[in-house]
Amino acid sequence: MQYWKEEPIRLLIDEDELRQMVENLGSEISRDYRNKVSVESPLLLVGILKGAVVFMADLARSMAVPTALDFMAVSSYGASTTSSGIVRILHDLDTSIEGRHVIIVEDIVDTGLTLRYLRDHLASRGPRSLKVCVLLDKAERREVPVCVDYCGRQIPDEFVVGYGLDYAERYRDLPYLGVVTEME
Repeated sequence: MQYWKEEPIRLLIDEDELRQMVENLGSEISRDYRNKVSVESPLLLVGILKGAVVFMADLARSMAVPTALDFMAVSSYGASTTSSGIVRILHDLDTSIEGRHVIIVEDIVDTGLTLRYLRDHLASRGPRSLKVCVLLDKAERREVPVCVDYCGRQIPDEFVVGYGLDYAERYRDLPYLGVVTEME
């Protein structure tokens, strides 16, 4: 599937590199949690909707430890391409995280405002441990310090789409990551 050639998108990370990034993250997390989780008490992956869905599904399948999945929907962008800094929870977890090992799974971190809010908010619910896994990190855009425990790759400050990330709800279905070269 190469329809990006007809779209205003420049290829950033192809399918093979994405697959390798996710497999490496899955292996690293599996090593860290090998003796900490079980079928009775699996590692809880909390995916941040909508962007992290594709990444989280692949990540969970790449892991060699029992996992459970839950989701949160938050908004800090609205219809804009830049974060407002005001985070609203649109959908909360269906599962209690008290006493559980939890990893927040996010597609991308840039300013750090949303991730800091989420980490603080979830930490107040008493998880046994709380870590963060991001596919992409735009470190040069950071406005507040945040701890990222697992990171696929740092990227430059460009607007990225594909593999779950969107521009105006388009391009989420692309199996690679690209940079939008023309904004409407």
